Amino acid sequence: MLELATLINRQAFYRPDALAVVFEDERLTWRNFAARVARCANVLRSLGIGPGDKVATLLPNCRELLDLYWAVPSIGAVLVPLSPLLLPAGLASLLKDSDARCLVSSPDLAPVLEQIPEALAPLLPGRVLLTGKSQSPQYGTQCGAQFGAQFGDYAALTAAAADRFTPAAVGPDAPYNIMYTSGTTGLPKGIVHTHYIRSMYCLMLGAAWRMTPESVVLHSGAIVFNGAFVTLMPSFYLGGTYILQRAFDAGRMIGTIARERVTHVMLVPAQVVALLDDPAYAPEKLASLQCLVSLGAPLMQECKDRVNRDLPGRFYELYGLTEGFVTILDRSDAARKAGSVGVPMPFNHVRIVREDGTDAATGETGEIVGCGPLLMTGYYKRPDLTAQAVREGWLYSGDMGYLDEEGFLYLVDRKKDMIDSGGVKVYPRDIEEIAARHPAVREAAVFGVPDEKWGETPLAAVLLREPGAVTAEALRDWINERVGARYQRVSAVAILADFPRSAAGKTLKRELRDPYWAGRERKI
Repeated sequence: MLELATLINRQAFYRPDALAVVFEDERLTWRNFAARVARCANVLRSLGIGPGDKVATLLPNCRELLDLYWAVPSIGAVLVPLSPLLLPAGLASLLKDSDARCLVSSPDLAPVLEQIPEALAPLLPGRVLLTGKSQSPQYGTQCGAQFGAQFGDYAALTAAAADRFTPAAVGPDAPYNIMYTSGTTGLPKGIVHTHYIRSMYCLMLGAAWRMTPESVVLHSGAIVFNGAFVTLMPSFYLGGTYILQRAFDAGRMIGTIARERVTHVMLVPAQVVALLDDPAYAPEKLASLQCLVSLGAPLMQECKDRVNRDLPGRFYELYGLTEGFVTILDRSDAARKAGSVGVPMPFNHVRIVREDGTDAATGETGEIVGCGPLLMTGYYKRPDLTAQAVREGWLYSGDMGYLDEEGFLYLVDRKKDMIDSGGVKVYPRDIEEIAARHPAVREAAVFGVPDEKWGETPLAAVLLREPGAVTAEALRDWINERVGARYQRVSAVAILADFPRSAAGKTLKRELRDPYWAGRERKI
């Protein structure tokens, strides 16, 4: 048996009174949390869920979701976390693709569920469970008549279940979860992680962040995003305190860090920007932090410099793919190598590959490929896509970058985001870095739009710190005065109220770009 399946019971046995989980006003010791996990596991078993069965969740951040994250794998079943932002058609597709035998959701999402009766039919009656009470007065009238009698009451079932259970015998190669990609570059694909892979998250990332049993980890982004696991897994493995917030709010996060003496946080770049811009922000309020990890997308250099200046010795940056390898810019190198995303973790390896498959020279840009113990077993039921992504044990990332003379990795851009302007490759990130330096700009996203002469040309979409702080024309001219080459000049600037984002908080550049290309064939 792999010990990951017994981890929560172990913590409850050896550290029963230590604080394990904080969610809103509830504070759970390891004894309390283990009892919740046990009740959840016993309910799933009573529904006939066993080893290898897929249990899908459609939940926002909540206590129940954390219970399921440990109860499902502890009985040998496979966790399938789905984003509560999914539209009905997308949800139905992923339930079918994952072969889900059970779904746990919220009453507030019941109006979405009632639109996919065919997808839910194999799970009814009884294996669609709704947690808690609805916050929406529409639930009883809209969904109660059609599905109410067939849905299970998660709260009632778990309250009646026994608070002890025996974990299943689970081998290291057994699937732990199927994580669906956010679909930023196409239809979501199910990424399979085993118990062994998630154990490596515990061991390797706990060491990388210098975590201990005394660490206090705060997370307020969606935990259905795989990036959440880079602090979640080591925190539970080491027996630290994990504070989960319902949703990201910069001011609330700052207050919680100060009050709870938080030591570790993980943020995506948009959240780092929001934290630094919040009226409540002051470096002294974040003095307890030992580790601030930025991941999910490149953080603009301007923000990195400010974090390193305000909170010296705390900043880490992680680059990696859910599919499976990681580089980390350690806090000890954060200032010296601020433009880099670090070096591979131990047992991970990174290469830069040219179009012809040969290794690029130091400083030469090519595709980033990597391998290591975090590498997925494959895309669920898609050996064809797995074979395209993983070749001879190396995962091809689709990202462009280069290695310096010390082996530090530098990101250049997504291969698919490159702009082909008159035969010249333009990297949007170079222009984004310039746009982000304007004092009125909060965030920038650059992408290619159609151009009759050049095929395509860069356009900059921006979010401003204050409405009306600068005009689009003035900002366009400011950017174009500072770019390094004529082909990097933006044809226009679009000032937006917000960017479309995934559940992980990533900017969905495809959704920004595609309307400009409607009815046209892209040339890249």
